[in-house]
Amino acid sequence: MRGDGDGWVVCDAGHRHWGRFGAAGLLLRHGDAVLLAHRVWWSHHGGTWGIPGGARDSGESARDAALREAVEETGVDASRVRLTGETTDDHGGWSYVTVHARLDTDDAPPLEPTDGEATELRWTPVDEVSDLALHPGFGAFWAGPEAVERLP
Repeated sequence: MRGDGDGWVVCDAGHRHWGRFGAAGLLLRHGDAVLLAHRVWWSHHGGTWGIPGGARDSGESARDAALREAVEETGVDASRVRLTGETTDDHGGWSYVTVHARLDTDDAPPLEPTDGEATELRWTPVDEVSDLALHPGFGAFWAGPEAVERLP
């Protein structure tokens, strides 16, 4: 079932974004690694790596949207995800919220893409993330000041 947030919008700066009510993604950390998704070729910025996420529905918090999207896209067990904070990238009239989280398990489970939006999921060591072709939005976040220190 599709939510009411699916759709393109233009922010105050004139850029096109997915998510009528904004978007959110889950930056999930386990040990010294984060969960990244290799975006399918047909998606916006396909072929790049980013975090699971997508459009927010009306009335849905960024935290709820990020967790819902991560479960839909990866099959991660939501009961094992501990939300720890968030960072907002406000574009004026549209925003993307990166929700920070930790996976509370001894071992990081192998995960497979579950909805066709990614070709691969990978637990990527924090010090190797910058070596990948990153989604431009996630790349800007990751390159920001003290990005690793902001991780949960």
